[in-house]
Amino acid sequence: MPGLSFFALSLVSVQERRSFPIRVEQVVRSEAEKVARKAKADAKKPTPSTAPRRPGRPKGSKNKDKAAVTPTLELVRIKSMLEALLQLIAECIPLTYLVLDGHFGNHNAWHMAQQCHLHLISKLRSDSALYWPYDGPYSGRGPQRKYGSKLDYRRLPEQYLKATTVKGHIQTRTYQAHLLHKEFSHSLNVVIIVKTNLQTQAWAHVILFSSDRELPYDKLRDYYCLRFQIEFNFRDAKQYWGLEDFMNITEAAVTNAAHLSLFMVNVSYRLLRDFRQSDPEYSVLDLKAQCRAYKYVTETIKMLPEKLEPVLLGQIFNKVACLGRIHAVQPYFSPG
Repeated sequence: MPGLSFFALSLVSVQERRSFPIRVEQVVRSEAEKVARKAKADAKKPTPSTAPRRPGRPKGSKNKDKAAVTPTLELVRIKSMLEALLQLIAECIPLTYLVLDGHFGNHNAWHMAQQCHLHLISKLRSDSALYWPYDGPYSGRGPQRKYGSKLDYRRLPEQYLKATTVKGHIQTRTYQAHLLHKEFSHSLNVVIIVKTNLQTQAWAHVILFSSDRELPYDKLRDYYCLRFQIEFNFRDAKQYWGLEDFMNITEAAVTNAAHLSLFMVNVSYRLLRDFRQSDPEYSVLDLKAQCRAYKYVTETIKMLPEKLEPVLLGQIFNKVACLGRIHAVQPYFSPG
């Protein structure tokens, strides 16, 4: 089914628990990117091998420099957006963390964040191979061993347990440790959240990580959870501000329409914050009905031969502003 794809950069307020979209661009994949994605998908498909592979490292293989990263076309596009945003707000808002979803839980995205002088927070696959740092004795020859034993998610050491909560019959245990991944050149600050059904003993886990080794587990988990506020921005833009049904077809017009829709999400939130001080249930539909009524009253009054008294004018505004509202509380609307 034909559709549109957008990538948005948003500022997330930890205090207000909200996301504010700042920059958005339409994702138009080039032919080279489509070929690369198809080749990556084909590489994951299992292929029957003609001869069994011998155990151990293949003869003639060489070590790879993990610090030498070839960025994907997708990350090149995101990096250009990120650098433009950082240059725009550098003197106003200092940023520390870049939060991306699990699609970007890889070394390439980690390296991109480092180049932009940011710490990455993301999610690893649930079957990721993580290793403890090796702390045993030196063998006496060759380089110092780096990787210790492989992490067993079913037997996580109690010494790394940070919190345990039980809600109903669901137990949540949170662990934090500095672990190694063979695709990353540096150790990761890893937070593992394990949920267990105490009745059936079924369990599942989520692996979050950050390049900031000093970030506490609760903040790392909280920052990643706040990323979902961006989904609410797109929901509001589709439901209230026309992102779902605009009729533009050219690339520039589509980008402008998306920018306008998400810009109205920010504007409406700023207006709602004032109105909700006196009316906590005031909604976006109430705001749109009120502004529409204000426009109708203003245009009607311009057609009158004589100007009305301010008291009568205020009563008209207050009365008409309630038409079409979802909630019954009448707002005060000044005619000025």
